[in-house]
Amino acid sequence: MTALRLGTRGSALALAQSRGIADALRAATGREVELVEVVTAGDRSSAPVHRLGVGVFVSALRDALAANEIDFAVHSYKDLPTAGQAGLHIAAVPPREDPRDALVARDGRTLAELPPEATVGTGALRRIAQLHALGLQLTVVPIRGNVDSRVKRVLGPEADLDAVVLARAGLVRLGRADEITETIDPMLMLPAPAQGALAVECRADDSDLVELLSVLDHAPTRAAITAERAFLATLEAGCSAPVAGYAELAEGDDGDEIYLRGAVISPDGSRDIRLSRTGTPAEATEIGKALAAELLDLGADSILGTPTESGARTQHLGATE
Repeated sequence: MTALRLGTRGSALALAQSRGIADALRAATGREVELVEVVTAGDRSSAPVHRLGVGVFVSALRDALAANEIDFAVHSYKDLPTAGQAGLHIAAVPPREDPRDALVARDGRTLAELPPEATVGTGALRRIAQLHALGLQLTVVPIRGNVDSRVKRVLGPEADLDAVVLARAGLVRLGRADEITETIDPMLMLPAPAQGALAVECRADDSDLVELLSVLDHAPTRAAITAERAFLATLEAGCSAPVAGYAELAEGDDGDEIYLRGAVISPDGSRDIRLSRTGTPAEATEIGKALAAELLDLGADSILGTPTESGARTQHLGATE
C-alpha cells in the first residue's frame, strides 16, 4: 500500500506539527505517511503579519490538495479562513495543545516584573492590543518571523528586545517549553480563536481517507473550536484582527458545557468589550454566533472597523506562529 502524502509548510513548527500527526496516524491505523513540503505565499513574504491577507499560509496547501499533489494537509487551525473551502473537508481536529499565550523574557521575568518602557515583541494585533490594555507602560514592537528568530531577539547574542509573546503551543511542540518565563493567564490575555488547535484536511470526495483520518478527531476540541470560529466568523474578523476567543469544556449539572469568552480590543488598548456565554457542545455554533451578536450590539463593530460597501468590515488579516 502506497504511503499517504501529507502536505506541510517547511517551517520548524509546521514540520513538528505534521510529524506529530503522521506519527499518530501510523500508530492508529498502520498506514505509512510521507511529508511533502509546500512553500506558501506567507513563507515567501517579509510583509507585516497583519497585512499579508487571510489564508496566506494555507492557500498553497489547499491548491496542492485540489491538484492531487498531496493526500491531506495539516494546518494551524487559526490560520484558516472562517469560510469553508469547496471540495475540501476538515476530517479531524486532534486534541488541542494548551492555547494560552506565553512570555519569553530576559532574566526569567514575568509581565509584571518588566520595567516601564521594556520592549516586548509580537506579530499579532490581538496581542498588541491586550498588552497595551494592561497599562504596564510597555513599548510594544511589531515583529514577525518563525519561533526561533523571535526568541533570538530576546535570548540570542544580538538580542534587541526585553521579551516576546508567542503561542505556548508552538514552543511546546518545538520542545522549547523551558524558555517560557510566564504562561499568561487568559484573564490578562485571551487567546486567539482556535489557537493551539490543528486542522487535518483532505478532499471531501475521498471517503476512504475521510474515514481513516477521523480516528484522530477529538470531539471536545472540535466543539470548542466550532464555538470560537463561529464567534470569529460572525464578527467578520480575520485571524489576526484584535479579536480574542476561548472556549472551554467543563462538566455541568446536565453533562458537558461550553464556556466561551470573547473580546474585541482596540489596537491601542483604550477600548475593549468582553463577554461570555455558555451552552452545550451541540450548540457550539449557536453559542459563538450569539456571543458575537452581543458584542456587536455593544459596539464591537466600531472597534473592528467600519463596514464597507459590500457589508464586510475593514479587516486586519494574517497569521502567525
